[in-house]
Amino acid sequence: MRPLEGIRVLDFSHALAGPYCTMLMSQYGAEVYKIESPEGGDVGRSWGPPFTGSDASFFWGVNPGKRSLAIDLKRPEGVALCLDLIGRADVLIENMRVGTLERLGLGYEAARARNPRLIYCSISGYGQYGPSRGESAMDLIVQASSGLISITGVEGGERVRCGHSVADITAGMFALIGILMAIEARHRSGKGQFVDVSMLDSMISAMVSNFAYFTGNGVVPSAMGTRFGAIVPYRGFATADRDLVIAVASAKLWPEFCKAIGRPELAEDPRYATNALRVENRDELEALLAEIFRSRPCADWIEKLRARGIPCTPVRTFDEVAADPQAAARGMFPVVDGFRLTGPPVKFSETPGCPGRRAPRLGEHTCEALQELLGLDGAALEELLRLGAIYDASR
Repeated sequence: MRPLEGIRVLDFSHALAGPYCTMLMSQYGAEVYKIESPEGGDVGRSWGPPFTGSDASFFWGVNPGKRSLAIDLKRPEGVALCLDLIGRADVLIENMRVGTLERLGLGYEAARARNPRLIYCSISGYGQYGPSRGESAMDLIVQASSGLISITGVEGGERVRCGHSVADITAGMFALIGILMAIEARHRSGKGQFVDVSMLDSMISAMVSNFAYFTGNGVVPSAMGTRFGAIVPYRGFATADRDLVIAVASAKLWPEFCKAIGRPELAEDPRYATNALRVENRDELEALLAEIFRSRPCADWIEKLRARGIPCTPVRTFDEVAADPQAAARGMFPVVDGFRLTGPPVKFSETPGCPGRRAPRLGEHTCEALQELLGLDGAALEELLRLGAIYDASR
């Protein structure tokens, strides 16, 4: 038994934010039916190279465990099929341009009329209301509009995007949180509801500590590389062979850190006695530490620092992370049908998640799922195929 077993999800989403949310739901037991256009399907299928078979490896990584139904929403028969599916679903999730599903006859009011218990989650760049509601957005755009890019990079250097699609992923996680809260509310009320997730809102909330410093002192933050404005030392340093990151975030750790680097007298230096003083004298202290760390290889420093309880790590590359025994012990890179996926991030003692099936081919489960969910017989399916309302990869 997995935590979300018995939850049926209609996934009208594409690209990353919505598919990431439904990937997590699938890993924890929900049955996810991915509704795609017969004309190419999810845009993520084309985001390569690299490709796995005919689909981008990106798509395979984000869509395991789901079943693909290729339904043409431009045809009335396709819309009618989706309304029938809505009547049998627990959750609907979509991340199309604001108002798109409503124009097709599949908006929240139409869905609620068909199924009052339905939880209908919409992910968009800026939300369902407000002056920016109609603006198009992608991860890069929201990284910039939320302020994230203004604090990412090195001081005085080029503005850079966060190395992963953090705005999409954060919105996907908040969508899952919202859906789970709505499911819990439904247990008490018996009613579904609309869940409005904005990528902008999600990023502002995720940067709560950054905005707290800004609202606290009114100083507009800027890019600081690996440094952090309120803690010193807390950053990366070059060693004799590779980069090392350290985090000395408590008064207890400071004297231990000084011993680890062979400079115990720094703990008694009045310029560095407290974190506030170290922040004030950051440039002088960090220049001294940079010189010290360059004197030895990274592995030597790791051994010395960890012996004193100092949080630290080399800056690892993806191949190093994928080969990490800790990641292996946690099941974070399972192999399904020869493709290496990322595993379920939350571990349960009684109801564990699992990666499930490989990602589906476009329309791989169309007829199978319509027969299973709606009881359509062979003649009805053949007529829908003839009309072009559906596509099935096996036909």
